[in-house]
Parts: sequence; structure tokens; C-alpha cells
Amino acid sequence: MAGKQPSPSLGTVLSVDLGRTSTKACINRNPDQVVLIPANVAHLTVDQVRRGSFESQPTDPLLDMWLEFQGRGFAIGQLGADFGANLGVGQSKVEDALVKVLACVGYFNLKDKLSVVLGLPYYSQEQFDREKEQITSLLRSPHVMSYRGELTTIDIERVWVMPEGYGSLIWCEAQEKKASSPDFPQLSVAVVDIGHQTTDFLMVDRFRFARGASKSEPFAMSQFYEQVAAQIQGADSQSLSLIEAVNRPEGERFFRPRGATKPTNLDDILPSLRKSFARELSSRLMDWLPERVTDVVVSGGGGEFFWNEFRPLLRDAQLKGHLAKPSRRANALGQYIYGETQLVVLGNKMAMAKT
Repeated sequence: MAGKQPSPSLGTVLSVDLGRTSTKACINRNPDQVVLIPANVAHLTVDQVRRGSFESQPTDPLLDMWLEFQGRGFAIGQLGADFGANLGVGQSKVEDALVKVLACVGYFNLKDKLSVVLGLPYYSQEQFDREKEQITSLLRSPHVMSYRGELTTIDIERVWVMPEGYGSLIWCEAQEKKASSPDFPQLSVAVVDIGHQTTDFLMVDRFRFARGASKSEPFAMSQFYEQVAAQIQGADSQSLSLIEAVNRPEGERFFRPRGATKPTNLDDILPSLRKSFARELSSRLMDWLPERVTDVVVSGGGGEFFWNEFRPLLRDAQLKGHLAKPSRRANALGQYIYGETQLVVLGNKMAMAKT
């Protein structure tokens, strides 16, 4: 999937993975350049967000993301969390999607023509189609905003929406081939994307998305964080600090909730919770797994977190398991490749029409 580069006249491709822990976004194929923005969005007045403009612009934008749009103010990411916004667990991902996309536009300093690629959960074909139409109508059109005090105008000409998790398969297929590499376009593949709000079970036959056999379940890392928080007095399962602590290496997992005098060592509570939660996830996976599957691609932050528990299960079932790397960024990267490919096709059609 190396392909040709799209024509610059068609604008930039922005890939946005609307994660419930963090928004992952990129404008190229470099995994190191995927930005992770905490998913918190605080709705404020314009005066409230402007009060931070006294700070020098070189400050880390990920800690100070704010914008003005259509007469309203928004604080995004860590700044949104500081203003009291949570991760929005349980909400539709269409909510605040435009604000999150505009924050990514501002972060990458994008202007003028733009194409956006996103993913949405696949609860059902009807809901997916409805939310796809909603998010497309929200995004497509020119937009004028002020990002951290600087006026920006963009024109989102094209919006592509795919089921969450599909980007990870595209990313895996785009990697450099070795003798042992799977030929995904010739296989029946299950994609298991364990995110914060949903675990997405996608069935893909020879790169054809099997709508009838695919689904998203609202059982994912948010429930695991709730179980962890229940063990710690005063802990909030949507705390960015708690989530960060859970995902640190063993020996570094300390978390101190507000008001506590001593931090809790999460190594004392994580192993047993991890085992029981992995058993539940594994049970749901095996109950769903179509008979024709030969290979399973595991992705998402939860996919990496539980990979060691999944790998022997897949091996016992005579299935070939593949962990998308980097797991949290794979969806955004695969979505970008899809958008890039679509622009190349569009550019070729335009060139042929001129001849």
C-alpha cells in the first residue's frame, strides 16, 4: 500500500481516531508523529478561554488547547480536564467530534483544503449509517475558528468514515513484508480493537468488511478502570492520572487521588483484576468469533494491555494472532493510508478527465 503521493492541490489528509481516552490524529504515516490528545472537552464562554492568552505561545500546546468557534469557547484535553470536563464515557462519539477535529486542525496548523478520515463504533448498520451521516454533515464545509488566539480558515471537502478497528488492519497490511508475513487480502481476519468505551469485533473476508458478522460491544477499558477505581477510596475512573498510572510499567504504578495523603501502589491490585477482566473479554471474543477466521488482529490500548492474556488463548484455538504495532496509534495510521489512497484515486480520475 505504498502507492503514489496525492496531488498537493487536493489538500491535506487528516486522520482522527475519536478514542474515549484520547483523540489520536496524524497527517502522515509516521507513528512517532501521531498526536494523542486527552478526550476531555469543556464548553466555556469565549471570555473564559481567552483568559489564558497571556501565556507565551511556546508553551506545550497539548497542555493548553483552547479554541473559539461560532461564538463559543472550548478547552480541550488536559486543559478541559482542569476545567472539570470528564472523558464523556457513554456519549455518542458524534458529540464534540467537530471540536476535536478542529483542535487537531489547530495543533497541526492546517489551513485551506482538507480531507478527514474518522472511525465510529459499529453497534449496528443502522446506527453506523445514521452517525456517519451526522458526523459528515457536521464536518463538511468551510469553518472559521480561532485556535489559541490565531484565526484559522479551513475547508473540509471530503469526509470518510469507517468502522472502528478497520484502520488497524490497513496499517498491518501496509507494513514491510517478510516471508512469514500474513497475506491479509487473501484471509478471513477478525479484528479485535479494545478501546476505552467499546471493544470492536470486526469480521473481514479478503478485505471485504462483513457487516452481518461484525459488532461493537460497550464492554472495554472503561469498565476495567471502574473496577480499579472501586478499590481506591476517592478515585475517579475517568481520571487521566489514574489511567496513566494503570498503563505504566510494573513498579511505577502509583496513583494518589485528590485528598489522599499517600499514593496507592496499583501493583497490589492490578494482577487479580487483570486476570478476571481478561477472562471476561476472552469469553466474549470466543463467543463471537466466526468459524471461518484464521487470523486475529488485536489493537487498541486495551489490546496491547491484554495481549499476553489473549495470545495463548488464540494459540490454543489454532488461530494466528497479530498485535497491531503501535497498538494505540494503528487505527489513526491505517485511516490516514485509506484517505491518502482515496486522494490518489481521485487525482488520477481528474487527470484522466483532462486528457
